[in-house]
Amino acid sequence: MATRVIMPEMGEGVIEGTIARWLKQEGDEIEEFEPILEIETDKVTTEATAEIGGTLLKIYVDEGETVPVGTLLAFIGDAGDALPEAGSDAGEDQTAVLQEGALHNEEAREAAAAGDRESVADRHNGGRVQEDEEELPYADWASPVVKRIAEEHDVDLSRVQGTGRGGRTTKRDIMAYLDEREKEPAAPVQRPAARQPQPRRTPPEAIPGELVRLSNMRRSIAEHMVRSKQTSPHVTTVFEVDFSAVVAHRNAHKAQYARDGARLTFTPYIVEATVQALKAHPIVNSTWQEDGVLLKREINIGMATALEDGLIVPVIKGADQYNLLGLARQVNDLAQRARNNQLKPAEVQGGTFSITNHGISGSLFATPIINQPQCGILGIGMIEKRVKVIDDAIAIRPLAYVSFTFDHHILDGATADYFVATFKERIENWE
Repeated sequence: MATRVIMPEMGEGVIEGTIARWLKQEGDEIEEFEPILEIETDKVTTEATAEIGGTLLKIYVDEGETVPVGTLLAFIGDAGDALPEAGSDAGEDQTAVLQEGALHNEEAREAAAAGDRESVADRHNGGRVQEDEEELPYADWASPVVKRIAEEHDVDLSRVQGTGRGGRTTKRDIMAYLDEREKEPAAPVQRPAARQPQPRRTPPEAIPGELVRLSNMRRSIAEHMVRSKQTSPHVTTVFEVDFSAVVAHRNAHKAQYARDGARLTFTPYIVEATVQALKAHPIVNSTWQEDGVLLKREINIGMATALEDGLIVPVIKGADQYNLLGLARQVNDLAQRARNNQLKPAEVQGGTFSITNHGISGSLFATPIINQPQCGILGIGMIEKRVKVIDDAIAIRPLAYVSFTFDHHILDGATADYFVATFKERIENWE
């Protein structure tokens, strides 16, 4: 019997997802728990896996389409299995999703209010749209992502031909419309009979180049960074930290941790020292509000992780409850799944403080942007051996510049310095 593949719940507050890419095509053999497609939200791209093994019998939602949680995406079963017809359980399930208003479709809402299930089921024959159906109102039949792109590029959605279910305007539709609009010759400009000589400049459209379309992740990062700079007055303080004690501890315990299934990097040490500093200075684990400063009881550490096409910040929930081994396992797991597009939206939400270890790429120090609505972010530069004067003697030590960018709404310079000093003391006196 064929088994449904539906749009999964992606976390609290996430009501829809975009089919970024089908990893399998109709007719392909699939093993149980094998990834079959990538789903993209405005926060994360993650893989969805098959609950059973078999053949991918039919795909109902194309790449680029945005659909609500619970929507039928495909069927998996044995070759030759009959698929449900319109009006069957599958069609009714799909209809129920539409009737709940998840797609913001005025027609579906009106049909549900009138009890007219048949009209909606006829429009959505097992997930596919009938060829002779009338298009739905464009304004109610476009996802928030499409509406945002239209607003940014000043596009009238009534001019965009929708190819999604029921005439829904998909992300792919509006991107194709923008591509075609760029190819159209510019309308002739009426110039006055007499005008002052103008300096010769190359028109922007004549400059050779290639427009790289923004992914949801890239657009979300850009919007978040701009909003952060507009929200918080950013101030950065920089300390030099000696990692000699951490290096010695790591060298002594690296093999033992490997036997316990954890790769011991510098990041767990940094997280643990940050936790201790946040406990000593709880005002840093907070959020600015117009009526006061909200102190967070939980300590959830976000760790910025670079991806091929962007940046993501998976969160270690309850970081103060783990020892060094537990933190190492958490860091390994989250970083690996982040790079493999296997994180769930809930795993990149709820952070109370963030760390970015930019030194991995060779950077000495940086002034990172606060991950709103948090109070600050700690930046760790490259740990490298440098000459240091200690007690009037020259020594070589593994040093790193640690920057702390904080919200001047909440913290003054002295409090910020005390916070970093506590972090520095923990790192330099590791036992």
